[in-house]
Amino acid sequence: MNIMDFNVKKLAADAGTFLSRAVQFTEEKLGQAEKTELDAHLENLLSKAECTKLWTEKIMKQTEVLLQPNPNARIEEFVYEKLDRKAPSRMNNPELLGQYMIDAGNEFGPGTAYGNALIKCGETQKRIGTADRELIQTSAINFLTPLRNFIEGDYKTITKERKLLQNKRLDLDAAKTRLKKAKVAEARAAQLNTSQPEENNIMIWAEEVTKSEQEVRITQSEFDRQAEITRLLLEGISSTHAHHLRCLNDFVEAQMTYYAQCYQYMLDLQKQLGSFPSTFLSNNNQSSSTPVQSVSAPSVLASASASLPSVSNSVVTSGISELKSSSGSRKARVLYDYDAANSSELSLLADEVITVYSIPGMDSDWLMGERGNQKGKVPITYLELLN
Repeated sequence: MNIMDFNVKKLAADAGTFLSRAVQFTEEKLGQAEKTELDAHLENLLSKAECTKLWTEKIMKQTEVLLQPNPNARIEEFVYEKLDRKAPSRMNNPELLGQYMIDAGNEFGPGTAYGNALIKCGETQKRIGTADRELIQTSAINFLTPLRNFIEGDYKTITKERKLLQNKRLDLDAAKTRLKKAKVAEARAAQLNTSQPEENNIMIWAEEVTKSEQEVRITQSEFDRQAEITRLLLEGISSTHAHHLRCLNDFVEAQMTYYAQCYQYMLDLQKQLGSFPSTFLSNNNQSSSTPVQSVSAPSVLASASASLPSVSNSVVTSGISELKSSSGSRKARVLYDYDAANSSELSLLADEVITVYSIPGMDSDWLMGERGNQKGKVPITYLELLN
């Protein structure tokens, strides 16, 4: 047989099959043809698969937005991924903010209170940026990739087999329609049993009925086989849910690690800056004539305050009271950085040594401090008196 003849015949057969399916589908929509319904179990599995696909896509897209809020960056990463190329490395927002703070701190001078604080804040922001990168990388591998593999892999296979099942059903229903028409025509021919031509006509329709019955058996077998294949694939959705549950746990653990790191970084930064509740309260209590509204400090600040070295408590209870009762002065080492709240206070840097003394009528939480020609009030909780 000529290859071209074979291709033409195959093309004609495919065109005939396509036309038959189109006619059957149209007549079903118009209510002019019967439709073979899938069993309830298979319908439930199909509904479960569609629901899984819908919510998986929504969760995946929103997770991408959460991890990378910048839409332009997401588009760029998508393009590089499709091109199978690595996206250029750029600073994320915390890293960029941290670098600006460090540059500003160096410009203002690392020896100044504000410059030193900016540098410390910048270093912390850069550490948070690094933790953010780790969160994105871990989440992409352990959470987003499995979700995407389901959408682009397993569900595409399910869709393909489901479409094939639809075609097999249309073929089966088209064969049933042809069988029904052949039987009706055979019955009509049998009623007109008056001459020889009609008898030949009866034989023709009897052969058509036999042919249609055989076609129905074949299409029914193909439909049942495809339904079983589709059912087996759909039953795997339960395994997909179990796998996605494990991935969700991994995502939650990655977030826990990230937020714990950020909390610890900020707690350490707070200690370095010396921002404790007692400072805020004492700063607000500058005027005895103005009542101070009580402030409920967050648990983070409370835990930080609780972690102060015990030496601060001993200073408050012993050396400070002795110093206040005398008119002399003492040397003191600064425990933490302190940023002056106003011109009456003195900014401090950790580990520097200053001279401190008390003046009559001074608040019990403060001393006067001197560094060269600079003078101002300093909080006693930031000092360690030296012998």
